Amino acid sequence: MKDGFIKVAAAAPRIRVADPAYNKQAIIEKIEEAEAERAVIVVFPELCITGYTCGDLFLMEPLLQQAEDALLEIAEETNGKNMLVFVGLPVRWKGRLYNTAAAVSNGSVLGLVPKMCIPNYNEFYEGRYFTPGMETAEEVVLEGTARIPMSGDYPAEEAFRDRGGGAAVQVPMGSRLLFSADSIPELKIGAEICEDVWTPQPPSISHALAGANIIVNLSASDEITGKDQYRKNLIEGQSARLICGYVYASAGEGESTQDVVYSGHNMIAENGIMQAEAERFTNQSVYGEIDIQRLEGQRRRMSTFSGKKEDYLEIPFHLKKEETTLTRFVDPSPFVPGKMEERKKRCEEILLIQSMGLKKRLEHTGCHHAVVGISGGLDSTLALLVTVRAFDSLGLERTGIHAVTMPGFGTTDRTYDNAVNLIKCLGTDFREVDIKEAVRVHFRDISHEESLHDVTYENGQARERTQILMDIANKVNGMVIGTGDMSELALGWATYNGDHMSMYGVNASVPKTLVRHLVQYYADTCQDAVLEKTLLDVLDTPVSPELLPPEDGKISQKTEDIVGPYELHDFFLYHMLRSGFRPAKIFRLAVYAFTQAPCAPSEPPMEKKYSKEVILKWLKVFVKRFFSQQFKRSCLPDGPKVGTVAVSPRGDLRMPSDASAALWLAEIETLEHSLDTR
Repeated sequence: MKDGFIKVAAAAPRIRVADPAYNKQAIIEKIEEAEAERAVIVVFPELCITGYTCGDLFLMEPLLQQAEDALLEIAEETNGKNMLVFVGLPVRWKGRLYNTAAAVSNGSVLGLVPKMCIPNYNEFYEGRYFTPGMETAEEVVLEGTARIPMSGDYPAEEAFRDRGGGAAVQVPMGSRLLFSADSIPELKIGAEICEDVWTPQPPSISHALAGANIIVNLSASDEITGKDQYRKNLIEGQSARLICGYVYASAGEGESTQDVVYSGHNMIAENGIMQAEAERFTNQSVYGEIDIQRLEGQRRRMSTFSGKKEDYLEIPFHLKKEETTLTRFVDPSPFVPGKMEERKKRCEEILLIQSMGLKKRLEHTGCHHAVVGISGGLDSTLALLVTVRAFDSLGLERTGIHAVTMPGFGTTDRTYDNAVNLIKCLGTDFREVDIKEAVRVHFRDISHEESLHDVTYENGQARERTQILMDIANKVNGMVIGTGDMSELALGWATYNGDHMSMYGVNASVPKTLVRHLVQYYADTCQDAVLEKTLLDVLDTPVSPELLPPEDGKISQKTEDIVGPYELHDFFLYHMLRSGFRPAKIFRLAVYAFTQAPCAPSEPPMEKKYSKEVILKWLKVFVKRFFSQQFKRSCLPDGPKVGTVAVSPRGDLRMPSDASAALWLAEIETLEHSLDTR
């Protein structure tokens, strides 16, 4: 449970219909399995103590009595176990029968959550037996042969009533119950049952607004063709809408197949993403970790996550706080979809967003000319491809795109040739302006030695290129298209009033790891052999500003050798801005993602790339640069947002340019010390 990760389980025991004694033992075995896996929230299917398909047997006294006996014995088995367990059973109260989810922990029955929406259509006929549950909690007496202590705030002596030598336990029953862990105040759990989540206004909406960040669902959802995908979409969607973890346990083998079949479709979702899903028809238990820190962070930043908070009874339970061993997939490339088909779709969508953004700006200004500086690198290549799309969508001639290559002191033959080939393949206007002599004049004007390859030497070239582009734009009555990407902006790897200045920055919210895939996608779909070859060589070229002279004709200045690997920086950027994580958690996730995490199912295994020391080194660089370079982001030109993370000062990142990084750096120094003293 370190760093907000809560390990959960959804289990579907193989049961016998109308045999609570047998089912009790099957449930206990699954509880013991979950304990071995160190799950702290364990969810079983709807009515699993009796079986969902008992039919008119639900009206029989022996079955109901034995179900309550079995519940109390299951509760007793949880004594000393570090978990909260939800099991389903029918409960009698005041002449009515309720379909309930019983929460048990540390030997006690904590509460009963009744099913609110009772289906009585198609193959469902629960209305024949069950009454819709109440919202406000009532005191319910459970009778049983096992005398166990009472939980919660209710006096223990009042909880027991002697009935013919047996024992009775008094517990609250109602839909407005929340279960909260004493050692983790932010952890709050609400429950609903099967049909509840299929209705227009599920109880889980109220639960979430009252503070529940994990919703459990005890279900008995039968299988018909195509229902599994709808069910999966429903659970993913509910977890996204409520910004919660959602643990769904569904009845499986053992239920009656007289008219329908149950598959045990267990699922664990978090904020719209499926973390674990059982193979249907196998009664497979699934395990996963839900990150409640991330969920709480998302809720805090979403100002519309609010509403009427009904009165809820909050029931505490004890959890021993311990570190969770992660088993969930932590994506080393969070901006890039892992599956090929999803990646293709994402790339096409982003190219469309970028080009439509530029199209609107061109239409609004009545501009028929655009100026793009082409270096032969990734960013300028993408910017040109996007500009071509925008011109094509407007029906404008591509010759109105003025692609300018500006060789300088660091330009290599490889990048120059790629720039020229790219421009010619796309049919845009080609312009070449050699900047070396103009920069030398500038160096003389400011008394700077050309042999001194410092920041003045580098930035002088970048600003000269910006001047050329801006002046050409004035000359042709056009606009300069910005090429800088979000990763460079996050690190401040951009010349102030140079590289990041333009009239419209089409790449401003595209991270470097995604830029590569966008260019790759264009190469794969362009149907032009020469253009494809050029784009592939651009992809194979080291990332460089090419501001220092080449060595033996090859690029001498490799960006990632200076500021660090972009795949690490994009990982840090995503988890810092998207989730607000502290450095220690980002470091833990990065170590896991780049050394231990399982790969996405459709992708080849990832080689171990970075040691802990290397990851921490570049995390420190990222934090320092991110804070110190905010002033460059504060004056960004307009540009389209394409994903959930962006750094525009008018959109997602309203950050003072003089904010201190001391808190973040202090935590990193603590991490450095812990590595040094291992």
